[in-house]
Amino acid sequence: MASFRIKGGMHLHGNLYPQGAKNEALQIICAVLLTSEEIRINNIPDILDVNNLINLLEKLGVKIKKLNNSDFLFKAENINLDYLKTKEFKEQGARLRGSVMILGPLLARFKKAFIPAPGGDKIGRRRLDTHFFGFKKLGANFNYDAENGIYSVEGNKLTGAYMLLDEASVTGTANILMASVFAKGKTTIYNAACEPYLQQLSKMLNSMGAKISGIASNMLIIEGVDTLGGCTHTVMPDMIEVGSFIGLAAMTASDITVKNVNLSDLGMIPPTFAKLGIKVEQTGNDIHIPSYKNYEIESFIDGSIMTIADAPWPGLTPDILSVILVTATQAKGSVLIHQKMFESRLFFVDKLIDMGAKIILCDPHRASVIGLNREVPLRASTMTSPDIRAGIALLIAAMSANGTSTIHNIEQIDRGYQNIDKRLNALGAEIERL
Repeated sequence: MASFRIKGGMHLHGNLYPQGAKNEALQIICAVLLTSEEIRINNIPDILDVNNLINLLEKLGVKIKKLNNSDFLFKAENINLDYLKTKEFKEQGARLRGSVMILGPLLARFKKAFIPAPGGDKIGRRRLDTHFFGFKKLGANFNYDAENGIYSVEGNKLTGAYMLLDEASVTGTANILMASVFAKGKTTIYNAACEPYLQQLSKMLNSMGAKISGIASNMLIIEGVDTLGGCTHTVMPDMIEVGSFIGLAAMTASDITVKNVNLSDLGMIPPTFAKLGIKVEQTGNDIHIPSYKNYEIESFIDGSIMTIADAPWPGLTPDILSVILVTATQAKGSVLIHQKMFESRLFFVDKLIDMGAKIILCDPHRASVIGLNREVPLRASTMTSPDIRAGIALLIAAMSANGTSTIHNIEQIDRGYQNIDKRLNALGAEIERL
């Protein structure tokens, strides 16, 4: 298990270039299974979750050529479905939650698919019911082998259908969307997730020959086609990483410019930081976060305490709430953070409390933060990263703290952030990988 040793109190200055979006990359890499033709994907992030998925597809029979650090060629011409039944696949797939999204394309193209119960972050229950509800609506049969922990779907003849999803699941929508591209007739997915990752996936599928309309809305309409071809696709910048950089800059009173980012692509992330008193400046495709000596949390119009909550897109993504929370610890004022989607994602706040943060964990979904207004800096500490987003929040806390902190289990951070220590060190941070 690797660790970071972080010397706190350093002020960063310079430019950061965001990696490709992790959540988009996991979806579109699975989409290469829909065709036997070659697909080029550019700007793939070099992170553990994505690399594990690429390795899994290679074991499945996909021919993969790495052109450079971020661009790949994929050709899923000869797929070995028997690999899905091996012990190796069960162990590998169970470590990666993104593996669930191979189900849709394999069902569409090969009429059957199997996966082990997927792993990923330990942030609470993340059910898969929505995925299989959609598959069943298309005419597939679903089975769960509880003894061996294996999910399977099979459908010799998928037919388009109308479906109203019970939740706007991002991975569920992606899986159903990929399963429906070959279904005969018209498929309508209502209450579909419409995050930028889904928009990118839909555009990629259309460039391969799919017929998807309603992109960027919560109703996707898919006209089934017989085959899909190759394409070239570029992954968008990771908006969660960009949001993490905004919080990092504010907490450490740093002057940072994030390059090649369209502000409009970040959704509610910049407006939410603005509620904490942190405003970003846009120049062309770049955003600049100036050095903040102090920043103050807004109140509602009636004077009541600000509440920041996650919501389906175009609401605030839950992936950024951990960073919002840690950034609020050094603001002036108070805020209630409401994490609606995952019941275990706020449990990392006990580590921030140990560092001197004033936080009341009301319940598994809500935490009240009383900002210290930089009057009392956080104390250095030794801690363990429980998941990707808590991990980056703890790293930000350690970088702002007095003294030297240690974060264990940084593999969790590496799952979502590419060479984060090297990139921040280049701007003046002092992070040592042990």
